[in-house]
Amino acid sequence: MDAPLIVVNFKTYSTAMANAAEELGQKMASVITDARMVAVASAFDLSSVSSIKGLEVWSQHLDPVGQGSHTGWLEPETAIARGATGTIINHAEHKVSIEHVSTLMEMLPEGFPICACAADVDEARALAKLGPTFIAVEPPELIGGDISVTTADPSIVSDTVAVVKEVNPNVRVLCGAGVKNGQDVATAIKLGAEGVLLASGVTKANDIPSVLNDLVSLL
Repeated sequence: MDAPLIVVNFKTYSTAMANAAEELGQKMASVITDARMVAVASAFDLSSVSSIKGLEVWSQHLDPVGQGSHTGWLEPETAIARGATGTIINHAEHKVSIEHVSTLMEMLPEGFPICACAADVDEARALAKLGPTFIAVEPPELIGGDISVTTADPSIVSDTVAVVKEVNPNVRVLCGAGVKNGQDVATAIKLGAEGVLLASGVTKANDIPSVLNDLVSLL
């Protein structure tokens, strides 16, 4: 199995925007680990965060539009030019249609990682048919909470892995919602996931370096 992923979504938390985004990115880059650390930055912060040596940076969203008359949309080529080396799409806080995901995938360069988020096993199955790089299963009711999906609903992780691998064995599965510590990450791996997608567990932490190191401590 490839290196497990620790994907931190900066969202629009004040602790992960503008100068704070750069500080968080530096802390992520400083973690000594074999895990693949990924910062998911706001479009406004792509340039500054992607300039941090040794840090992989994805966009929080992209739209399937070309360059031209598309005011307010996030155009892929510009995001890539500003440092995005991957993207998440269809997050619970920014849902899109299956057609949006499909068209976007057709526009992106070969090998450009796309992580499609799914609220449940059925949505994961539909997304797996498109063949994104990753599918992250995140029950919406647990996002931002204090209980990890690996504790509250471990079967959704293992069931998603089974369904996704049945549809397309090349798609890698991540899990998220409530992930906070190294035990959550280790449990996700045992359930068949290949990493985690989290946000507040890092962005709202009092001691971010300690949390980051704990997340990879059992890998």
